[in-house]
Amino acid sequence: MTNPDFSSDNIAAAAPEILHAIAAANHGTAHSYGDDPLTHRLTALARDVFETDCAIYPVATGTAANALALATLAPPFGGVFCHADAHIEKDECGAPEFFTAGAKLLTIPGAHGRITPAALAAAHNAATARGVHNVRPAAVSLSQATEWGTVYTPAQIRAIADVADANNLALHIDGARFANAIVHLNCTPAEATWKAGAKILSLGATKNGAVAAEAVILFDQSLAEEFEYRRKRAGQLYSKMRFFSAQLVAYLEHDNWRRFAAAANRAAARLAAGLQTIPGIGLAAPVEANEIFVALPESAAAALEAAGFGFYRWPAPPGIDNTVIRLVAAWNTTDEDVDHLLAALHAA
Repeated sequence: MTNPDFSSDNIAAAAPEILHAIAAANHGTAHSYGDDPLTHRLTALARDVFETDCAIYPVATGTAANALALATLAPPFGGVFCHADAHIEKDECGAPEFFTAGAKLLTIPGAHGRITPAALAAAHNAATARGVHNVRPAAVSLSQATEWGTVYTPAQIRAIADVADANNLALHIDGARFANAIVHLNCTPAEATWKAGAKILSLGATKNGAVAAEAVILFDQSLAEEFEYRRKRAGQLYSKMRFFSAQLVAYLEHDNWRRFAAAANRAAARLAAGLQTIPGIGLAAPVEANEIFVALPESAAAALEAAGFGFYRWPAPPGIDNTVIRLVAAWNTTDEDVDHLLAALHAA
């Protein structure tokens, strides 16, 4: 067999339910720019799933979702607090700064990808110490799950939101792997978002079975008009919106998003458990979603590369001298894929 690729959940095929929904949407005519039955259905479905009168806007990429959300919250002279390893800081080519027309990302360190309320409060105090000579803090962005595969609990989000509220900061959640986090937490989407103080969620689907579909969900609908103009200006208002909405409807309906994420999380847990039985190999971060960060000898990493296994090398956190690699399980990762990798590592 071809050795499996664990480099990302982005590389996985689309789920059959998503493809079927796209095909089903491809009949007859439908009004454009979101005035179609599927987009209306998506709005009703999102309000049911999140238990509140929210607004939902499909976009094509996570970068667009995050950048548009933050542009709605932060002025050009504003600042957005985020973890130093956050996707918006490391992997979006300055899109948040571009879409906000100049707002600055203000990074905060923290173990395993998470920031703490105390660290946020200290960073805010430092950022406002010189008045107009600093950017004006406007928002906080949390990655859920984080870039180290860890998860914020609703209580942790609430504690950060309390600091944000006390300092007039709006809370945004980058939920590229939000479904994986919800499955791990075994809580409702509402408990991990607006009930914990979030104003906006970037909801990911592409990493979890969709073809190309993300969404921005506004829990504060006073932001809707501005967001809609920004979405149009950014080229993210699609004429054939039904094909994006169809993916998101199929994603959220029948709890498909949780089922896909649960399969990925189970595969990650199986892999993490197996890794810990191999001498000389350890975990560089807790496994709480579908990403596994593995500390291992360089010879073992090189052997996997030579055998054709896919993964990314990762910067080692403080205190770890071995090579660190990232392995990601997807909605369709099989037990056979996991066991094949474990066997190769045992051999290496």
